[in-house]
Amino acid sequence: MSKRKAPQETLNEGITDFLIELANYEKNVNRAIHKYNAYRKAAAVIGKYPQKIKSGTEAKKLDGVGAKIAEKIDEFLATGKLRKLEKIRSDDTSSSINFLTRVTGIGPAAARKFYEEGVKTLEDLKKIEHKLNHHQQIGLKYFEEFEKRIPRSEMQKMEALIQKELEKVDTEYIGTICGSYRRGAESSGDIDILLTHPDYTSQSEKQPKLLHAVVDHLESIGFVTDTLSKGDTKYMGVCQVQKGEDEEEDYFHRRIDIRLIPKDQYYCGVLYFTGSDVFNKNMRAHALEKGFTLNEYTIRPIGVTGMPGEPLPVDSEKDIFDYIQWKYREPKDRSE
Repeated sequence: MSKRKAPQETLNEGITDFLIELANYEKNVNRAIHKYNAYRKAAAVIGKYPQKIKSGTEAKKLDGVGAKIAEKIDEFLATGKLRKLEKIRSDDTSSSINFLTRVTGIGPAAARKFYEEGVKTLEDLKKIEHKLNHHQQIGLKYFEEFEKRIPRSEMQKMEALIQKELEKVDTEYIGTICGSYRRGAESSGDIDILLTHPDYTSQSEKQPKLLHAVVDHLESIGFVTDTLSKGDTKYMGVCQVQKGEDEEEDYFHRRIDIRLIPKDQYYCGVLYFTGSDVFNKNMRAHALEKGFTLNEYTIRPIGVTGMPGEPLPVDSEKDIFDYIQWKYREPKDRSE
């Protein structure tokens, strides 16, 4: 999944921005995942709030906003900045580690190790390129391009191309681009495709050929340009749309992930990877109330003993909504 989340375009953009910055600091520098999650949750809730927040007290009424975050909101509203963030930004260690983790392939641990070896900038990374692993070298090579968001028009072009090429490999493939693109977002961070085929179910043996055949074909037509990793069910790589004869500008290289999912688990996967996180959480909670357990693989009824039973058959996303007696919501209406 992309390291670049969609920009918040809300009434409380200043607040959500500083919460996401704090979240990334906690994850990348402090490795404090619970704090990262708390800031992310607060940012998501505030991002959906329909009014401009006037005080920390008002924000505290929202689920996921505690006293400490409320204090920070008061400080931000009063001064337009946050002492804690100013300190983080001026701290060489934090800002360098945060920056290095923006390179695909460099996680928090690697970023800290590089920093301790005196590597702080893109230029420093280029000097030690021979020490980087393959994934990190690709991340460095396309750093500027990966930082740029993908306009919806380009995502649509890629979707049409992928569907057309899947058909050529085998007409029985089903492929769906998920994430915020499927929810109608104007831009995306990367391309995330879920793939399935009737020959592959949760009962069958592994079928890596199904994924590899698609990747090999996309490479042969020049759409996939680099491979980061290629497993039996998950592929991570780089792709680029070829420009048309009437187009002057080249398209940027983009990050692409393809997951192969068993056919009987496909629509639970599509639902989950379409999101949003908040929507998924609400849907899982509603499913539990109705006596079902729902995750990215299956929906199962909970028996009288409290143990989940066998997975229920699912042939579309709508089936899942129907089981839990919830009105079907189109992907574009799943942003909260």
